Amino acid sequence: MPAESPRSSDSLRILRVAQTIYPDVKGGGAYHVHALSRDQAALGHDVTVLTVRHDPTAPHLEKRCGYTVVRYDPSVAVLGNEISTGVAQHLRTAAAFDVVHAHSHLYFSTNLAALKRLVGGPPLAITNHGLYSQTASKRLFEWYLRTIGRWTFNRADLVFCYTDVEKRHLRGIGVTTPVAVVSNGVDTDRFSPTGPESTLLEATGPVILFVGRLVEGKRPEDALKAMATVRESHPEATLYLCGDGPLRGRLERQAGDTAGQDVVFLGHVPYDEMPRVYRSADVLVLPSRAEGVPRTVLEAMASGTRVVCSDLEQLRPIVDGAGAVAPVGDVPAFAAAIRDQLSVPTADRPSRASTYEWHRTVTAVTDRLRQLVRS
Repeated sequence: MPAESPRSSDSLRILRVAQTIYPDVKGGGAYHVHALSRDQAALGHDVTVLTVRHDPTAPHLEKRCGYTVVRYDPSVAVLGNEISTGVAQHLRTAAAFDVVHAHSHLYFSTNLAALKRLVGGPPLAITNHGLYSQTASKRLFEWYLRTIGRWTFNRADLVFCYTDVEKRHLRGIGVTTPVAVVSNGVDTDRFSPTGPESTLLEATGPVILFVGRLVEGKRPEDALKAMATVRESHPEATLYLCGDGPLRGRLERQAGDTAGQDVVFLGHVPYDEMPRVYRSADVLVLPSRAEGVPRTVLEAMASGTRVVCSDLEQLRPIVDGAGAVAPVGDVPAFAAAIRDQLSVPTADRPSRASTYEWHRTVTAVTDRLRQLVRS
């Protein structure tokens, strides 16, 4: 993390609009918002995060890690997406900031930030954390992308995305706003092949790891099904699932009904424990139907853990040399890829850290926000 420094005339007043933030909500997007706010504050910027309250005991106003969090209760939920009138009212204060930075077009909070920009106020940047929803049906979301989603992106002055592939997809749905490609990153001082392993993983054989929400879009059931085949050649292999969600009960019943399959549900694992968890695993499996550039993949690669993920266009070059891809929903292909990665000698599992260092992400995003304010 950058060394803390006093605020200067070159520093920014940033209003960050995010539906979720860590540790209120677990997940890559929520942690991204927290880490970016923390590190920009350490660089001397004045950062306020405007978010929806998910824990009723969480304070409305909180100062932590150098930045300010302002939470408002949800007013109503539509298709699992919470709307907060408090967030809408607070956006009226946006004129006190140099720039508004919203995260993910998937949420009503970002739609509200776009509406605020339409009627005036400081420049707006939106980070695209992944074009498609993990919970909505593809047909419904295709409609959303070409209507409300496109409108939201086009109200921004700048859109951040992680890869050139995602930039092309944005242009494909009619987004005309300038796009800055800034790769996602991880803390490579924490996520590295060297260091202690986790006591949460007690398997004596190969360890397969799933990290993510237990929701339909992540397709954790495919990981369960693939394990039945993997264990034919690796009978001591164990699948550990880190994360929670609405599918957990069904998955636990399915795991219990599958003879000979060794599966452990860890639930939410503290983020500070995750470097040890990755170092304890042989292969990370992520069968999602859609992703941006997930932190889990980058964290696993930085830890020297092999990756088997869905064959998504933007992920294919990222995991090249550090794992394998398989078609979405093709369980036999995932099982074969996992078996192949288990056969890679440990000495041939180098860390892929240098390409995706978090401090580069923070610097690039901050520089582009500063340019946006100056222009």
